Amino acid sequence: MKKYFTTSLGRLRLIAFLEGITLLCMVFITVPLRIYFGVNTFSKILGPIHGALFILFIFNTLRFAIENDWKFKETTWKVLIACMIPFGTFYIDYKILRNIKPTEN
Repeated sequence: MKKYFTTSLGRLRLIAFLEGITLLCMVFITVPLRIYFGVNTFSKILGPIHGALFILFIFNTLRFAIENDWKFKETTWKVLIACMIPFGTFYIDYKILRNIKPTEN
């Protein structure tokens, strides 16, 4: 668990997980509640949290890509697009991020 806080890769994976969870909650829980039942409370709470995690994910992805000399056309764009698709961050974590060897910062 310590690796998720001490390495850039660990932080990126942790933020990807949290961003993916909040996106799924927004898409499958808060938006239907708001549209069908008029309940805005959950959207007002989770929306800013998801937005902050989305921005953190983008910045951490770009930072990690620069630090590790990722080619934009090969890897970076896939990771960036994943945060906009439900279940995308989980797929990217499984296919790309977990196979990268972490380095200490």
